[in-house]
Amino acid sequence: MEAAQESRNNEERTLVSLLEKIDVKTGERKVLAEFNHLIEAPNWTKDGNHLIYNSGGLLYTFELATGESKLIESGYANHCNNDHVLSPDNTQLAVSHHTQEDGKSRIYIFSLSEGLPALITPLAPSYLHGWSPDGASLAYCAERNGQYNIYTIPAHGGIEAQLTDTTGLDDGPEYSPDGLHIWFNSTRSGLMQVWRMNVDGSEQTQMTFDESNNWFPHVSPDGESVAYITYRKGDVEPNDHPANKDVEIRLMPSKGGPHAVIAELFGGQGTINVNSWSPDSRELAFVSYKFI
Repeated sequence: MEAAQESRNNEERTLVSLLEKIDVKTGERKVLAEFNHLIEAPNWTKDGNHLIYNSGGLLYTFELATGESKLIESGYANHCNNDHVLSPDNTQLAVSHHTQEDGKSRIYIFSLSEGLPALITPLAPSYLHGWSPDGASLAYCAERNGQYNIYTIPAHGGIEAQLTDTTGLDDGPEYSPDGLHIWFNSTRSGLMQVWRMNVDGSEQTQMTFDESNNWFPHVSPDGESVAYITYRKGDVEPNDHPANKDVEIRLMPSKGGPHAVIAELFGGQGTINVNSWSPDSRELAFVSYKFI
């Protein structure tokens, strides 16, 4: 009853999205901009000058120097969710777009200079999370035959390859900068935990072991650290990552080991769904929320 009342109260207030960044060395947080509507999932561009976020099904660039947002032309891909990734050379954007025919998420790629989408995954639902460092492959979570697993596919389209096949949800696959591993999160051990595997799906290895639900591991460009978002046990079901929860952003060494909590915030879904490391591996961009 209390949760239902809180939800009704939130619906009567205005949601404010806070686009933030944090220095992972000092812990200093800075609010870059406030929006009186929902924005989600910032990517940091390779030149360090812009962030890319989604809002209302569309994608926008945010210029760090001026604080100005600009719409990215995406053609008919106008129902994009918070799964979007830049190509390694930053000339293209891959998105998960809910198609008109059935409303299910499929992966598309378009040039940032043209905005003409090309369908990559005819099968749905498919939720993008990673682009290989050599630009050749995409990694994504997809539901096939009632089960969500990790898949890869050539970036120009083709035959998808299934990498995981276990009971429970596997999600959030992202390549390491050296192209040797894919990091992901899985409920196969009970709670949602961070895992790592070779790019061919072999040697699937659990990397976190705590009593929390850990989502969306993002490897820093220098390959040294992994940031992820954590929900408290009992706040959510292990296979769910809702909005409007008290969460933490944690940091762990990519070789494994103890984590550090670098930020506590009100957020969850939309906060850090995709990799948002700065190119120098010093800062993370993320979104927190509040109601006014």
